[in-house]
Amino acid sequence: MQSPHPGIHGSKPHQIFHRPMATIIEITSLDHPGLDTYSTLTEAQLRNRLEPEKGIFIVESPKVIRVALDAGYTPLSLLCERRHITGDAADIIARCGDIPVYTGDRAILTSLTGYTLTRGVLCAMRRPVPPSPADICRDARRIAVIDGVVDTTNIGAIFRSAAALGIDVVLLTTSSCDPLNRRAVRVSMGSVFLVPWTWLDKPLQSLSALGFRTVSMALTDKSVPIDDRTLSAEPRLAIILGTEGDGLSHETIASTDYVARIPMAHGVDSLNVAAASAVAFWELRVK
Repeated sequence: MQSPHPGIHGSKPHQIFHRPMATIIEITSLDHPGLDTYSTLTEAQLRNRLEPEKGIFIVESPKVIRVALDAGYTPLSLLCERRHITGDAADIIARCGDIPVYTGDRAILTSLTGYTLTRGVLCAMRRPVPPSPADICRDARRIAVIDGVVDTTNIGAIFRSAAALGIDVVLLTTSSCDPLNRRAVRVSMGSVFLVPWTWLDKPLQSLSALGFRTVSMALTDKSVPIDDRTLSAEPRLAIILGTEGDGLSHETIASTDYVARIPMAHGVDSLNVAAASAVAFWELRVK
């Protein structure tokens, strides 16, 4: 009688499936086809607003690349120092399958990119199509709204705090910096891949239609301390953070349900937006 499980008890030979291997390409010229992704294309060109489905972003360092792969992002190519092919990047290359891996020594890679590679490895990945705010906010209880923050370091730091301190979703106005900017990704240590996010291309007042009460982080005569129990008691709350220089506009502040401030000592009037976000996320988390 034939075994019900092919490959057992000698009924059929066991089939072994091999994952396609990456193609290792030694760089001999800075104008080698495929290298423009890492050298000449600007962040705006990589993002490709006209054809979003062709958008690309760059991830630095093995640790952050692994976070992106774990989150399901699609690798397109790798650029790494020759020594990392069998070192820090070996497991990444094995996971990525049949993609080009461009390699060379540190000097030529630095000439190509214009900077010394962080941990010697870069990965070009396919930019996903952004989901709608309604889709990713459906089950969220705490969301962060980034309004006009343009510094890549601040964006990365806000995402890292959001991931660590219980924020379910991050929404960004279209005047904000791209979270998949290379430096923002690196500063976040891959946290941009851990928290669902998308662009908010409607007025902030549209958050009420998604079921959220809103709180502006701002200093006004009507600000309540951030530890006010009314805020933490809200079942669904959107925490709105403003630009590095001027903060939130008067119109935005006037349109929100609450305005909150972080009590401070020694006459200090405000914190950097990234630092303020960490305090706000911790204090207003779902308890």
